[in-house]
Amino acid sequence: MHIEPWSFACPDWKERLRRGGSLVPDLPLDRPLASRAVKIFNKLRLPDVAGQPELRDAAGDWQRDLVAAIFGSVVGGRRMVRKVLCLVPKKNSKTTGAGAIGVTALLMDAAPRQSYFIYGPTQEIALRGFEQASGMIGADPVLRERFHIQAHRKAIVDRVTESTLKVQTFDERIATGGIPKGVIVDELHILGKVHYASRVLGQIWGGMVARPDAFMLEITTQSDEPPAGVFREELMLARGVRDGRVTGEGATVLPVLYEFPEEFQTDREQPWKDPQYWPMVLPNLGRSVYVDLLRPQFLEAIEKGDAELARWASQHLNIEIGLGLHAQRWRGADHWLAAAEPALSLDDLLARCEVAVCGIDGGGLDDLFGLSVVGRERDTGIWLCWSRAWVMREVLELRKDVAPRLMDFAAEGTLTLCDDATQDIEEVAAIVAKVSESGLLPEKGGVGLDPLAVGALVDELIGNGLSDEQLVAVGQGFKLSSAVWSSERKLRDGTLRHDGSNMMAWCVGNAKAEQRGNAVYITKEAAGKAKIDPLCALFNAVKLMERNPVAGGNEVSVGDWIAGMRAA
Repeated sequence: MHIEPWSFACPDWKERLRRGGSLVPDLPLDRPLASRAVKIFNKLRLPDVAGQPELRDAAGDWQRDLVAAIFGSVVGGRRMVRKVLCLVPKKNSKTTGAGAIGVTALLMDAAPRQSYFIYGPTQEIALRGFEQASGMIGADPVLRERFHIQAHRKAIVDRVTESTLKVQTFDERIATGGIPKGVIVDELHILGKVHYASRVLGQIWGGMVARPDAFMLEITTQSDEPPAGVFREELMLARGVRDGRVTGEGATVLPVLYEFPEEFQTDREQPWKDPQYWPMVLPNLGRSVYVDLLRPQFLEAIEKGDAELARWASQHLNIEIGLGLHAQRWRGADHWLAAAEPALSLDDLLARCEVAVCGIDGGGLDDLFGLSVVGRERDTGIWLCWSRAWVMREVLELRKDVAPRLMDFAAEGTLTLCDDATQDIEEVAAIVAKVSESGLLPEKGGVGLDPLAVGALVDELIGNGLSDEQLVAVGQGFKLSSAVWSSERKLRDGTLRHDGSNMMAWCVGNAKAEQRGNAVYITKEAAGKAKIDPLCALFNAVKLMERNPVAGGNEVSVGDWIAGMRAA
């Protein structure tokens, strides 16, 4: 029997947030089944609160909406709500709710020997989930008789059906186990930093195809760093479904996202800072979270600076961090996101500009290899920047801490994973040659290089038609100070625009500015490599653009050249 997929779009989600309504769209649920699940959920008790109140009083309606959607969506043996992503700030009874839903799943399932799992990204979070689930059972004499708690295995066994709810730390080996009936993933945002998480969750989700009544609930706060890896993938999909941009059979996730509209987060006035709006994203307000208790923490975070404020807001209000705004950040980072032109391509830059220069920065095989093309726009004089990066594929194994982000950038198309030892040099040289063929590259001082640039790069550039006079060794360290200052000033006044890539935003967020005497040094904010080389490439290009260069000239107009390149 063919069953049409349900639509999980919620186009009026902003209005629902404003009036405190449900973020679960109207679905054709089996109401008796949903009601039964909600009644079970409501009767569970909070184990770690005085008086151990029932969840009918301690839990917000948003959690009952999740329960109704998951357990009331079974049609002809097939669960229609198979995956849910719930994004909710800290202190909204998130982990407690996850444990309660796990216990509810056991009580709703009459089938024998079924397996349910709650995965925590760390041992501490997993233990917290087990304590909540087992504590709910211990708080009810009827449930104590029905369930056997195996503390050493972090498992709860149903004596009637022999089904189990197991709580464990997320691990690469879990993908080799059986196919579960239900999976709850707590704090998905932490798994965004785990290089194998996307593959493992993909295998679990793919295996659940064999179980038409299976479900996966991913529940998380926002990340305290720019979203990455599996968390970013799942969040972008959920937003697309919610907004109606992803439809049909590809819209597999029910999105329940307690986050402010984008304009609240990006507006220069930052309306999210006004506590009157906080209830919009605090669905458990008045039960486990209180505005009057959050306000002093908020004011304290303001006093500690932008870095702490960004961290606090990401955790307590689900504000998405766009850059790593650490205390010693480069001042240009404050204005980077506002200077983006996401549709800017290299062809567009060449068509709009009267002159263009290139900056290149790269080193060893475990570094990023960065290229930035900076052009000066006709008539306006605005500087336009287009950047790309390359990295050897083995860096994904060598630098597992940044591997999920590098894979995101590869998917974005702004970073190339190289399988050949010279692929990066050859492709960079080909792009520089393209700029040269447009007639916009100066005859002298058109390509800025780190003085330590590998000889193979120079040879490749010369082999692609560049002259010695076009290649310039740009002094690093304090000698880049003017380029650093020029960039941050032009970002602030709007006369430096860039292509808005997540790759460059990450590099900008990693940069650490150190003032030494009258000079500024840009260094890596964190240990390790593969961090800021594309940003250094931008500074190399800016150093050349500061000289007010003139295009080398070409009898072919730029417009004709672009048309010819596209035709080819």
